Amino acid sequence: MLYDSARAWRQATSRRIMLFGMSGLGKTHVSNLLRAQGGWFHYSVDYRIGTRYMGEHIADNFKREAMKVPLLRELLMSDSVHIASNITFNNLAPLSTYLGKPGDPDKGGLPWSEYLRRQEQHRRAEAAAMLDTAPFIDRAKALYGYDNFVCDSSGSICEIVDPSDPDDPVLSALAASLLPVWIEGTEDHTQELIRRFDRAPKPMCYQPEFLEAAWSTYLDEHGVEPDKVDPDDFVRWTYARALAHRQPRYRQMAERWGVKVSASAIAKVSNEADVVDLIAEALSEQDRD
Repeated sequence: MLYDSARAWRQATSRRIMLFGMSGLGKTHVSNLLRAQGGWFHYSVDYRIGTRYMGEHIADNFKREAMKVPLLRELLMSDSVHIASNITFNNLAPLSTYLGKPGDPDKGGLPWSEYLRRQEQHRRAEAAAMLDTAPFIDRAKALYGYDNFVCDSSGSICEIVDPSDPDDPVLSALAASLLPVWIEGTEDHTQELIRRFDRAPKPMCYQPEFLEAAWSTYLDEHGVEPDKVDPDDFVRWTYARALAHRQPRYRQMAERWGVKVSASAIAKVSNEADVVDLIAEALSEQDRD
């Protein structure tokens, strides 16, 4: 690892970490805190995906919908209006909307084939955005003078890598440049995430094999045709299974490539020093194990 002990971490003149884990456990909160209080460069993978790699897909989808409205069609055809997404670190709705949900078109669902096509676009984009991390570390130092760097990863990072492969190209590149830090939730956190998702289901990115199996099982259990699936019901049903699917993959990532901290501890940090102490403790615990 980049920092092989708590002492090395504390004495480092340049601290670089990647926060990973399920969405909703504090990755962006801590990243924002470090950027605001500690002079860290905040690299948001989801933002990079939505701007650099998926921006044109997102904008084209907006235009496709706008072309259905006569007035907007006329303005678009004459280059009289400009349509673009306003994606930010804290508002990733344009990306989520583009990914969409499969099922009944009358309920906003996408055909299964189109849904899979967009999932694959996201997988490629996420892998590329993760591999952009090291160049951004260099840019952050060269352009802005940042010694410290936090990579705010997507919750789906475990879907695009093989944590059991010591030569995984994405994880190898990341571990050479920074310290992966898993924010581990408890069963209580899991249930709260499920309740939160159930109130407002949103699109997600999944491993293809997991997604195909989930779709097939859902259709069989519910006895419904693909174009009659309730999109929100499917993503709700899939989300709980995704949490269980992702947990062991996150754990493998932490065991082989980094360290883990608890979501409860993350919720208590209020400044840079708290984060430094928490990671030092995680490194010390790893040494004891």
